[in-house]
Amino acid sequence: MLTFTDRAREVVRSFLDQSGGELDALRISRQQGPGSDARYDLTLVGRAERSDEEREFEGEDFPVLVQNAEAERLEGATVDYVERVNESGFEVRTLSDASEQAAHNAPRPAPTGEVADRVREVLDAEVNPAIAAHGGMISLVDVEGTEISVEMSGGCQGCALSRMTLRQGVERMLREAVPQLTAVHDVTDHDSGENPFFQH
Repeated sequence: MLTFTDRAREVVRSFLDQSGGELDALRISRQQGPGSDARYDLTLVGRAERSDEEREFEGEDFPVLVQNAEAERLEGATVDYVERVNESGFEVRTLSDASEQAAHNAPRPAPTGEVADRVREVLDAEVNPAIAAHGGMISLVDVEGTEISVEMSGGCQGCALSRMTLRQGVERMLREAVPQLTAVHDVTDHDSGENPFFQH
């Protein structure tokens, strides 16, 4: 069964009403891409345009036609009508899209190993107490060989001086304590900080 958001249902009903009865069903067909990359096209059709290769989904106050080959993938999908700054239109979100999004947003396991432990010791004992006065914090998010990735949060996220703090202060302290380090990467999304590009 397909689910329509209130907004999507309202837009479909409006289009059907405007057709004066000539169009009476909504067809959802795959436009491009295999599997999880599939994109869907929504069109209004009349009774004479229906095909034997289509299945009708029930549950709405208008018929929804789907190709037999796509029916299983669209089972449980949600149809929404989205309006963004530069575009608007229907969006079909399948159950597999939702599970992929959840997997993408799942928390990454904390890095382990000698380098990770030593870096965390330096961050906890020396770095974070020093920047806590400014409401900031730096966390270790990944270790790949002798390279690490850190994320700045609190007052450091979006701060114009964060790059200087990391390069001239934090990185130097980490390299002194963990000589095998070859690179320190900042993976912080500074644009979404409390004070993006704040000038001190």
